[in-house]
Amino acid sequence: MKHLFMVFILTLLAACNSSEQPPTSARNDLPQILYSGGDIITMSDDSHLEYADAVVTNNDIILFVGSKTEADAKYPDAKHHSLNGKTMMPGFIEPHVHPSLAATILPNEIISPYDWVLPNETKKGVVGHEAYMQRLAQSVEQKASIDEIFFVWGYHQLWHGELSRTLLNGLSDEQPIAVIHRSFHEVYLNGAAINLLGITEDEFRGNHQVNWDKGHFYEGGWMALAPKMAPLLIDGSRYLRGLDMMTQMIRKNGITTIAEPGFPNINFKAEYGLLSKEMASNPPYDVYLIPNGSFLATVHGGTQEALAFIKTLSNYNTKNITFLNDQIKLFSDGAIYSQAMQMKEGYTDGHQGEWMTPLSILEQQITQYWNENFKVHIHANGDKGIQQVLDFVSVNQKDNPRKDHRLTLHHMGYFADEMADQIAKMGVEASVNPYYLWALADKYATNGLGKARAENLVALNSLAKRNVTTSYHSDFAMAPMEPLTLAWTAINRVTSGNKKVSQDQRVDVYTAMKAITISAAKTLNLEHKIGSIEAGKTANFTILKQNPFKVEPITIKNIVVLGTVHKGIFYINKSANLKPVPSS
Repeated sequence: MKHLFMVFILTLLAACNSSEQPPTSARNDLPQILYSGGDIITMSDDSHLEYADAVVTNNDIILFVGSKTEADAKYPDAKHHSLNGKTMMPGFIEPHVHPSLAATILPNEIISPYDWVLPNETKKGVVGHEAYMQRLAQSVEQKASIDEIFFVWGYHQLWHGELSRTLLNGLSDEQPIAVIHRSFHEVYLNGAAINLLGITEDEFRGNHQVNWDKGHFYEGGWMALAPKMAPLLIDGSRYLRGLDMMTQMIRKNGITTIAEPGFPNINFKAEYGLLSKEMASNPPYDVYLIPNGSFLATVHGGTQEALAFIKTLSNYNTKNITFLNDQIKLFSDGAIYSQAMQMKEGYTDGHQGEWMTPLSILEQQITQYWNENFKVHIHANGDKGIQQVLDFVSVNQKDNPRKDHRLTLHHMGYFADEMADQIAKMGVEASVNPYYLWALADKYATNGLGKARAENLVALNSLAKRNVTTSYHSDFAMAPMEPLTLAWTAINRVTSGNKKVSQDQRVDVYTAMKAITISAAKTLNLEHKIGSIEAGKTANFTILKQNPFKVEPITIKNIVVLGTVHKGIFYINKSANLKPVPSS
């Protein structure tokens, strides 16, 4: 399955209508590999599509990118690997996923509005209150027990109607049930689950993000519940099974690098220990972690104490898990899937958004890490939530100017064109979830936002035409972990109801492909290592059956991923029922 070939490291750059890495005295007992015979897309130019005829690698490093004739002359002993007319791109990068969410969701029950494709099955979507409650009742009857909480993910009130402790008690008053919202920012518990957790109303009195009577914990209420829930969510064997399923999905979709902005979620020791076990099997991808500033401040007693701990995180690095130095994740407003993001013009039904972090604390956190010269990543969804972050950053830029801060807004569910202008002028970058448009535009047009705002979710062209560095992410499980699907959404702007909306916000194919390769590397400050096919960079490639620049844009998400090359080692995508590509 794994080793078809392997390659090794060399240094320094040379050029002559090509890009070359001359050899050093490092190991030379492993074969050099020369790739050719297909469309090799380098993604090395910021604005123009460029192809190479040949690429030469040695172990995990790209040595040469250029013409086949020159490659043959310079590397006569290289083993030839024919792409047989297929397409090779830089390895796809997922700059914002949550392994802990994947590990929690994937091995448990999923009942959501849309189909979810898992490694070995597809969980069919459910719409309507009666249909949802019927499916939930069947699942509880077949799978729940009285000894542990039965976790179900995917509920959304706009598709499934109201939910409460009373309704869940009606399904079972003995089997503990926890229904996790589609956003993963909320949970509903029945009485048996509350009893099993050993929690009381007094513990949450005064927390306005808890509705005790309904068994509903959201945003800060959910975070307050997390310490009690953590031992059950992070169940060793089940959690590891979920991580293995995540690895299968990563491989299937051509991803060679993932990052989690906001590690850990609820328990550092448990999450890191189990992630380390999964990565000890050497799956064909690397993990980069960005510390969760809000969580660490809470558990360590303040931002200064959190900073002291963050300075020690390099001690936890392994060969495939790396904490990114001098980067931090913070949180502004609530989840878009919960309609808890903060909106300047509010919601059509009159409800209010939520703040994940009290504004006085968020301001203090941003200032501290700004002054420490950190790259700050901030979860911000609604235009009011985004504006608040920009206002805080403007004050910091005035008090302590930084030229290349590269502060990055994550998600960016809704913002207007003038805000994109402000973002560009401030040097702020973006990592967005294009899938919001597909999943939410139709429903939000008639619930909460209205047609104009709903159809302009994630206004990508407003960023692209201002040259704002922008990557795409799934925030798994807020979207499928499918980079080509994210790109497809950005290119076509089609909703789940197959309706074309805000076509002026479409981006071109090259912009979208940058967002899952080189721009995604920039989000992590890793563009010197990954994201494009250039000499000196890591030999990470994604092999596609078709060239995304040569198919109809509406079909891009259907392109089959044949396999990946991770650090010079070729991995066949078994889910595509493939045989190894012949070498010559």
